[in-house]
Amino acid sequence: MKLLIFAHTPPPHHGQSYMVQLMLAGFGGDRRKSKRGRATSSLKDAAAEGESYGIECYHVNARLSKKLEDIGDLRVGKFLLLLSYCLQAIWCRFRYGVTTMYYIPAPGKPSALYRDWMVMLICRWVFKRIVLHWHAAGLASWLETSVPMRTRSWTYRFMKRVDLSIVLSLFNRADAEKIFSRQIRVVSNGIPDPCPEFQRQVLPRRKARFAVRRKLLTNQPLTEEDMQHTEGAPNIVRVLYLAHCTREKGLFDTISGIALARQRLAERKFAISLRLQIAGTFVSSQQKAEFERLLTQPGMGELIEYFGFVSGEQKNRLLRDADLFCFPTYYENENQPVNLIEAMAFGLPILTTRWRSVPELFPANYPGLVDIRSPEQIANVMPALMTGEAGDGFRDIFLRNFTLERYLTGLAEAFGKVEQGHPEPQLSPVTSGVSQQIR
Repeated sequence: MKLLIFAHTPPPHHGQSYMVQLMLAGFGGDRRKSKRGRATSSLKDAAAEGESYGIECYHVNARLSKKLEDIGDLRVGKFLLLLSYCLQAIWCRFRYGVTTMYYIPAPGKPSALYRDWMVMLICRWVFKRIVLHWHAAGLASWLETSVPMRTRSWTYRFMKRVDLSIVLSLFNRADAEKIFSRQIRVVSNGIPDPCPEFQRQVLPRRKARFAVRRKLLTNQPLTEEDMQHTEGAPNIVRVLYLAHCTREKGLFDTISGIALARQRLAERKFAISLRLQIAGTFVSSQQKAEFERLLTQPGMGELIEYFGFVSGEQKNRLLRDADLFCFPTYYENENQPVNLIEAMAFGLPILTTRWRSVPELFPANYPGLVDIRSPEQIANVMPALMTGEAGDGFRDIFLRNFTLERYLTGLAEAFGKVEQGHPEPQLSPVTSGVSQQIR
């Protein structure tokens, strides 16, 4: 199967661009590079890997923004750039005989929707089959509640009855159903295992620190044996926030909730405290200034440690050394956040929100879910999370449901169905195993 991937890879770095990068690499990379005679040994190895899935990728890196701050800006230059990407796609169609186009549709934002209209208007008639991969959620409800009838009409005209829609969760099936997709497949995100040494290197430390916390919260004395494998300061609980630093992603709710929980622990004279580690990029200069003002308030310097954007080994080290993960998002287009999958891979107990697709990642009645915009609930839940789960249950969820191999296999099967023109059977989500309780 020859697949035209019309989507951008990092930069800018966010969950969607990262998943496109993983998919492209997993299916063998851009075949245009190898056909031009510029294939390195690594590209040749990737191509061989892609052949095992039966897919050849031809990539149009449709990057319209260089920085996170530029995403969503409506500028004439972007439309000219988009036109050039559309012409590249048409050239690939006829030069390499690519008949299936892969595209990531817009969230509920006018500028992104206009982009979709333009791409579909220019490219859809050229390709035999169109595949939409819904990384963002909420377009269906946004079309119904926030735009004029004319906008809905044009959206249906350009996008209805595509050959295949791939959704990440049951929640955002509604987006694919809204445009009457001929087939719908549920394929969860998946990532390479960032912590293959979890059982040997991470879990013993986690369990040791977990046991010490339980003793400290019940005012039991610690022994020298208790302190083994804790790697220092087990009385300091490291809470990690790893995401874009925005209000909607839950940054300020995290700060307020952790500060309140820390204050309550001190008032009850527990020999345990909290340390909030924040890693991510600010998108808004106003919110960055607000954060910097917060740091000047009494006690905030002791509570918060800010790392900025992290990647690679620095990012893995923060995830490995953390005790808890906090991400109380209410971002309007949130679907299946990759940072939560990364936290599961490192076996981190997670506090997050009952928002859109997020609860589908967790077992039924999971105690770490709170309402959006609820710092008080964050403070209430935090002590229970500190003593309720050492982390190996989350690691098991990752291995069952969110590995890269599972992700690529699910995508390849979905692409194969649409290529063969097979009717779509009734499917259950690949995250169905999450419904099992953590033990």
